[in-house]
Amino acid sequence: MNHKGLGLIIVLIIAVTVAFAGCTSSDDTPAKPQVNVSEKPVYIVGIDGDYAPYAFIDSDGNAQGFDVESVKWIAENQGFEVKIQPMAWDSIIPSLQNNKIDMVYSGMTITPERKEVVDFSIPYWVVNQSVAVHEDSGYTFDDFKNGTLVIGAQSGTTGQIWVEKNLIETGLMPKENLKATYPNFPLVAEDLKIQRIDAAIYDKPPMLKAIAGKPIVIVGEINTGEEYGVAVRKGDTELLNTMNAGITTLMADPYWEELKTKYEMA
Repeated sequence: MNHKGLGLIIVLIIAVTVAFAGCTSSDDTPAKPQVNVSEKPVYIVGIDGDYAPYAFIDSDGNAQGFDVESVKWIAENQGFEVKIQPMAWDSIIPSLQNNKIDMVYSGMTITPERKEVVDFSIPYWVVNQSVAVHEDSGYTFDDFKNGTLVIGAQSGTTGQIWVEKNLIETGLMPKENLKATYPNFPLVAEDLKIQRIDAAIYDKPPMLKAIAGKPIVIVGEINTGEEYGVAVRKGDTELLNTMNAGITTLMADPYWEELKTKYEMA
């Protein structure tokens, strides 16, 4: 027999044997199960980083607060992940509309004007506006309501809107007496501390945090009964339904009371 032919036959037999061996599995090495790993959706959450106790950046650069911990709990409960994005308050709705963030979870009051451009979740908190003055000024709540003071407000807030509607548009106060170019309220508090302005208006819980340790006192509260909600883009029904389910579940969970106690909101 031709030795080259015999060698070729032997090679073919070995190849066929190896091929069949590769198609079987032994009891010692069971086949690995196939696992389908689906990634959780990630939503970018816009916050006001100077809005304690709802949302703020701590000394280590981490986002903290009642709203921040709430949305993280909801994310875990509803099966998604979040990335917290601090930003200027007066640009937060445009950022949502331009897809730079996916929701606003940062003490945003539900108003008819805002509902025209975003969709809101069910309410999760109710607040009033508060008015503060320097403790040495002698100014009263009546002075504020009469429109005789220079008032500071964070830009884009419902405090600014209240002054515009109730003091300026009614003719009680000249427009120039409203200073509403501040990007955050701590800057308002600083100007009130040095008496560059006469009074300040802001949601009560963050007002208390911002003026702590300063020569500033709250002289009155305006019963606005503002409801906070989570804002999402118009038509984002899936995310809206998810947040509504998450908020409802959170508010029925003992963790909700823990958060209220932790951030002195109970």
